[in-house]
Amino acid sequence: MKREVRDFSRKLHLNDSVRGQVVLRRMSKMEADINRLISWLQKDENNKEMETKRKEVRKLYPNSPLFQKWGDHLSEEEQKEAKSLFKKYGYNAYLSDRLPLNREIPDTRPPRCAERKYPEDLPSLSVVLIYLDEALSIIKRAVRSIIDKTPARLLTEIILVDDHSTKEDLMQKLDDYISLIHEERPGLVKKVRHTEQLGLTQARLSGWKAATGDVVAILDAHIEVHVQWAEPLLARIKEDRTVILSPVFDKVNYDDFAVVPYSPSAQGFDWALWCMYESFRPEWYASKDTSLPGKSPAVMGILIADRKFFGEIGGLDGGMKIYGGENVELGIRVWLCGGSIEIIPCSKIAHIERYHKPYLPDLSIMMRRNALRVAEVWMDEYKSSVNIAWNLPVENHGIDIGDVSERKKLREKLKCKPFQWFLDHVYPSLKPINSLLGYGALINNLKPDLCVDQGPKPGYTPIMYSCHFFSPQHCYYNTDGKLYIGGIKSHKYNSDSCLVDLGSGNFPGLFECKVAQEKKFHMLWDFKQVLTGLFT
Repeated sequence: MKREVRDFSRKLHLNDSVRGQVVLRRMSKMEADINRLISWLQKDENNKEMETKRKEVRKLYPNSPLFQKWGDHLSEEEQKEAKSLFKKYGYNAYLSDRLPLNREIPDTRPPRCAERKYPEDLPSLSVVLIYLDEALSIIKRAVRSIIDKTPARLLTEIILVDDHSTKEDLMQKLDDYISLIHEERPGLVKKVRHTEQLGLTQARLSGWKAATGDVVAILDAHIEVHVQWAEPLLARIKEDRTVILSPVFDKVNYDDFAVVPYSPSAQGFDWALWCMYESFRPEWYASKDTSLPGKSPAVMGILIADRKFFGEIGGLDGGMKIYGGENVELGIRVWLCGGSIEIIPCSKIAHIERYHKPYLPDLSIMMRRNALRVAEVWMDEYKSSVNIAWNLPVENHGIDIGDVSERKKLREKLKCKPFQWFLDHVYPSLKPINSLLGYGALINNLKPDLCVDQGPKPGYTPIMYSCHFFSPQHCYYNTDGKLYIGGIKSHKYNSDSCLVDLGSGNFPGLFECKVAQEKKFHMLWDFKQVLTGLFT
């Protein structure tokens, strides 16, 4: 009996020992779990505290366009860096430097584009990227997107044309990146560097001359290409080598780099040759298929062409200075001299729209000069409309447009049509400026340093302001008695601003002419001229 009791006691002791070990193990595990939970809670509390501190960081530049939608999370030092880079580039280079080079962008093509099939034997492609003191990450991302989204069998080369940049990181660091690419694709990327700044037109010409592919795509460097961007362009040129093409641009915001989809549209211009989006011809809309190519009066600057045909048609006008008007000149020349311009909706490129252009703060000076050059060569009796749009005398405007004799010889050689044909068959919505009695500035008789100015907001009373003679002070008086203030576009889809008598009060108003007509405001003015030679 005693032995049985001892055996039972031993078993009980052993069982208790096993149970104790199990309990100890469980308690040990529980302790570890509790410690981890405490650590996580402390870390979370620290994160919240840090986040609170970040939220309390003072906004240094609350009125800067860069920080309206972006940048709440930045420290003061980070804000300063971002602001400095924004001033330098006109877009958010701080953010660009932190985004992946191969970031995904949304496919914004018309739905039918994804269903389209393209031939295997498409022409080869040279891509030219033009830049001047661009942010390094922007150029690298453009190159990466072209490599990733262009079939290797089609992409002959990428040519980087540097219009004499001065920023240090575009030298060795860019060369290092090219070397890295050449480990994957030997010899794919080539560099052309100008020894002095020659301007956008000359940079594009340099890229075209260096290209060896059947087709050349001349692009800005601040872009990212969409999926299957090249195939629809190459297929269209395979069908017709005389067509100059443009993709559809999506906008990349300058601040947060979000991609904003744009619908397909033609690319037109007014009489000052400023570019603007334009409607396609009615038959394009009647087709009910937004993936089809559409005819366009001009290109916006990015262009794709058969490399040899581009040379035959005269390339770009090398006499154009710096920036502006060269794309309109190309559009007019191509249409008048045997080719055509089309927009390809199934080809899309995301393009950064800068807040400002650091290399040329005032575009109007060169734009005016280039517009007058285009008018002299191509616009025949309508060239005076360009002078009027820029508020210049019809004769002896006093602006040096350079030697145009070679461009006029080119027009004769190519047996180009008159400009009237362009207005009749390509761009009928561009209405000639005519029936003007006078134009210029309205100067105050009593204070000759003051001029009539459109003021800050349409629909409000125009103001007297110190004379500067830029577009807000451009005035036009026609034979009907209408007085336009703030420029005249003479375009079917753009309404100019007319001076009106509101019928009450002591001051006139300034309204869109179409709106003024609808509201039946008094729009006709009768002036008499006095000895001063000024309107009164």
